[in-house]
Amino acid sequence: MGSVDISRPRAAVLEIRRCVRELGFKAIRVLPWLWEIPPSHARFYPVFDECCELGIPFCTQVGHTGPLMPSDVGRPIPHIDQVAIDFPELVVVCGHIGYPWTEEMLAVATKHPNVYIDTSAYTVKRYPPNLVAYLRSHGASKVLFGTNWPMITPRKALEGLDDLGLSPATRAAFLAGNSARVFGL
Repeated sequence: MGSVDISRPRAAVLEIRRCVRELGFKAIRVLPWLWEIPPSHARFYPVFDECCELGIPFCTQVGHTGPLMPSDVGRPIPHIDQVAIDFPELVVVCGHIGYPWTEEMLAVATKHPNVYIDTSAYTVKRYPPNLVAYLRSHGASKVLFGTNWPMITPRKALEGLDDLGLSPATRAAFLAGNSARVFGL
């Protein structure tokens, strides 16, 4: 994944093109809390447009921030919901499950076909029960496994996976299939 400086929108678009066309990156990731503006802010829109043009996902963080920065920019509703309304063809991967607004994140992922959730920064043992229920049911194709490496190793992130009660098909989709499809791998 590449990332860009959204304070200079034109330069950001050129960097996205370089990341994808020259470096072979499969997605662009921008963290709203670093910029202290939500993804529904106009500075993000050239990035979204270019991601659509190139057919690559936009990845971001939802939920509270670990660093001592404002968390409101990570609210799924209204921010991710508005982005998905304005850019229905944009694939959006929302990292960190949206906690403490996980219900909002589940609602947005259910509402919008191109919005996904990744579990980075959470170990299996810390998944909220509502996320696990979503993964076991109608959200089986919408949740992608993530670690937040190097802070959480894959082995640590997966401890307790067998306790989730996932079907073999859901487990395979969660661990690899959904990511392969979403990122075109």
